[in-house]
Amino acid sequence: MKEIIWEPQLSGFATCKEFVEEFQPGEKDLVLTNEYIYQPYFGAMNLKCAVLCQEKYGAGEPTDVMTEEIMKDAAKTGCERIIAIGGGTVIDIAKVLAVAGDESIDELYDMAPNLPKRRKLVIIPTTCGTGSEVTNIAILNRTRLGTKMGLVGPAMYADDAVLIPQLLETLPFGVFATSSIDALVHAVESSLSPKATPYTKLFGYKAIEMIIRGYQTIVKEGREARIGLLNDFLIASNYAGLAFGTAGCAAVHAMSYPLGGKYHVPHGESNYAMFTGVLKNYMEIRQDGEIAVMNEYLSNLLGCGTEEVYDRLEDLLNQILPKKALHEYGVTEEDLKEFTTSVMQTQGRLMGNNFVPLDEARVYKIYKELY
Repeated sequence: MKEIIWEPQLSGFATCKEFVEEFQPGEKDLVLTNEYIYQPYFGAMNLKCAVLCQEKYGAGEPTDVMTEEIMKDAAKTGCERIIAIGGGTVIDIAKVLAVAGDESIDELYDMAPNLPKRRKLVIIPTTCGTGSEVTNIAILNRTRLGTKMGLVGPAMYADDAVLIPQLLETLPFGVFATSSIDALVHAVESSLSPKATPYTKLFGYKAIEMIIRGYQTIVKEGREARIGLLNDFLIASNYAGLAFGTAGCAAVHAMSYPLGGKYHVPHGESNYAMFTGVLKNYMEIRQDGEIAVMNEYLSNLLGCGTEEVYDRLEDLLNQILPKKALHEYGVTEEDLKEFTTSVMQTQGRLMGNNFVPLDEARVYKIYKELY
């Protein structure tokens, strides 16, 4: 059994200038980023690398169509190394660029996991949520199928993951909220996974502690208090990435993908919409084992009894990002049936990591309760 997978070399710098001095971006490099990130931090450095700005190809989370257009323009640069500087969208697309030739996205999915490593990859996250800098998965909205799916392969690991807290200083609070809640979900789901190990749980439980303690400080001292905590949240996101990179995510993510795919709900927010609903249903099926350990851990952090731990957790999270019922996103009752079918047919990879097995009837029940 694999205890923990840690493929990229991990580096940390206080500033972008320190990163550039160490990694020396040059003519054979392509930076994939966003202009609002690149210009303030790197624009004045006059780097000689090619630069593509993701937002010029479309808004929101990555789709197959957006990614294929970027693949074409990246190929024209003749680059040998991809440097991703951005949030989940930029990072996921950069992972595809590391393995892409002249195939379509659909063809790459058919080839996975036996994808070739065609370019070196450096990943620098600018949010505190994905943990994607240390994982080998890219999540794309496959518009031709109507859902999000993971593209996975060993060649999609970065060669280097780099943490620079300076890049998070201008992160809007809403993006901070959705991304950090995503990291919390990564940590909880991976710790409850049947694939969890002592090593993944070491990182997962520590990430939970750091994120919840950070939220408690923000609730007490105000939103600006997060600025002094950005390095903690960035590290917590990375810890959670190391945990789920080995142990996997599960039903929360699986059930969030149809919501995000159809109604374009940000990934962390769609996860939060499912989060405690899934946990409560786990508890209806089984109360012992790792979920009992998790509930005791959460109760100590939240200062409550284990029987009310999910409600108190929501009380805290709602002060960071208010939870919505599914119908508030425009979801219809007919959607619930379609979502259930989609989860059962396309998300088997994730559903195999559930704390306890969830059948089609149970998935539909959870959607109904959250509706």
